Amino acid sequence: MTRYALNLPVDLKREAEELAKKQGVSLNQFIMWSVAEKVTSMRNELDDPKFPLIAYYRGASGFPTPVLRGTRIRVQTVAVAVKQFKEKPETFAENYGVEVKQVREALAFYDAHKTEIDANIKYEQELENKHKREKAKKNDKAASSS
Repeated sequence: MTRYALNLPVDLKREAEELAKKQGVSLNQFIMWSVAEKVTSMRNELDDPKFPLIAYYRGASGFPTPVLRGTRIRVQTVAVAVKQFKEKPETFAENYGVEVKQVREALAFYDAHKTEIDANIKYEQELENKHKREKAKKNDKAASSS
């Protein structure tokens, strides 16, 4: 990784440090995520202007994933917690250290993109179930060979 000296105005640095601490990351990680998020949004222009608190993040898979802007909290995480597990938006916001308005916007984004997000939720559930079955098979083989 290339090193780069960065001179931030004092107030901006202080605010960035506070936000990084709130997210539980270092200032360096926070700046890296912020730059990556900005580059991704400009490169792909996926962001929907109707949802300014939602951004697309391209993780290790390479697939763009809608997240709460400034975090890596996926919209589908919000949807599952609130819609499936019946967690209140206020409780989710408090537990994850985000604003309630971000949670509400994520839910509105989910409603607008329900088909694609539900398909991803289903896909991940299938992967998890497959992994559990494979693990159970390994455990059965290990137990029978003992």
